[in-house]
Amino acid sequence: MEVLFPRCAGLDIHKDSVVAAIRCASPPQERAVRTFGTTTAELMALCDWLEAHGCTHVAMEATGVYWKPVWHLLEGSFELVLANAQHIRNVPGRKTDVNDATWIADLLAHGLIRNSFVPPAPIQELRDLTRTRKQLVREIAQHSLRMQKVLEDANIKVGSVLSDILGQSGRAMLVAIIQGQADPERLADLAKGTARTKRPELIEALRGCVTPHHRSMLKLHFGVIAALESALRDVDTAVGKALRPISGAADLLKTIPGVSDVVAHVIVAEIGVDMSRFPTAGHLVSWAGLCPRNDESAGKRRSTRVRKSGTWLKTTLVTAAWAAARKKDCYLRSQFLRLKSRRGPKKAILAVAASMLTAAYFMLRDRVAYRDLGSGHFDRQDKSKAIHRLVRRLQDLGCEVELKHAA
Repeated sequence: MEVLFPRCAGLDIHKDSVVAAIRCASPPQERAVRTFGTTTAELMALCDWLEAHGCTHVAMEATGVYWKPVWHLLEGSFELVLANAQHIRNVPGRKTDVNDATWIADLLAHGLIRNSFVPPAPIQELRDLTRTRKQLVREIAQHSLRMQKVLEDANIKVGSVLSDILGQSGRAMLVAIIQGQADPERLADLAKGTARTKRPELIEALRGCVTPHHRSMLKLHFGVIAALESALRDVDTAVGKALRPISGAADLLKTIPGVSDVVAHVIVAEIGVDMSRFPTAGHLVSWAGLCPRNDESAGKRRSTRVRKSGTWLKTTLVTAAWAAARKKDCYLRSQFLRLKSRRGPKKAILAVAASMLTAAYFMLRDRVAYRDLGSGHFDRQDKSKAIHRLVRRLQDLGCEVELKHAA
């Protein structure tokens, strides 16, 4: 097998150690293995050791977050390759740290490692912010559910009347309950907006048995939610600053039906704005885990389930796809309804999410806004296909066909 990179190295990275294996096929030919620590001084020594042996390419596995400091320190000195651990598994029964590093070096030398997508540093920072934002929103929702559990324990049924206990009306009532107010009529008077029309229901829902223990638990969760919301505002401010150089790309994505500000920020943070990293839109959709896997043996397809992938982009796109499927007179809704009748809602919504990501690929590559094909696209397409199919059938039967459109 042809050697593409004669002087390369493979790294087996752990939390506290890095095993490096050098493979030099060009003179002077040599193989060497050495173990380094993961402190900055040790990683600098690793860099010097690789440079002393004339290595040009270095490959490593994506193991948790442990590869990141090694990548940042070696970046700029070598051509780095980040490998998916599932793609470079060694033969079972031969797994040691030294064998893993040597195996990675051998695969790299022959060009058998597919490089994983590693965005530039500004996009990585934006990705950390958007992922942290999602985690904070999730934690706020969890503490909201815990507050509802405490209210149910006190037989306060406000969650059955108000759609959101953390809205303006719900917050005002919760603060009053924490401060010791127990009169359901006075609590109902704190309702604002459309919640005032539900005053009789609120009075009955707020008639419960609140103990000092319930108040202390509500105060605890309410304080945690306030702290999380403050952190969420700080993250939103940081996201806005990080997006300033590439705000045009996010504005383009917001022209897609169902894509809000938050969804546009997540898409830009996960895939970046440079689409040259993905040869085609299909490669991007496959990377996001939104297309059927290849699982064929003896000419039979054994499974068409989507493969496992990172949940950050996929879940956001699926959420946006549900919003797009509810928008009337658009292509994405027509696509969802067309596939739902034959394949079910789950596969249909994944197809809509894949279409949205495909559109995002071309929009970011060509810097153009979204152009909707319209709700009647499939009707026009089916009509044209039916005409061509019938014309071919008549020609096969020996007839000459001349098409004339009716007035």
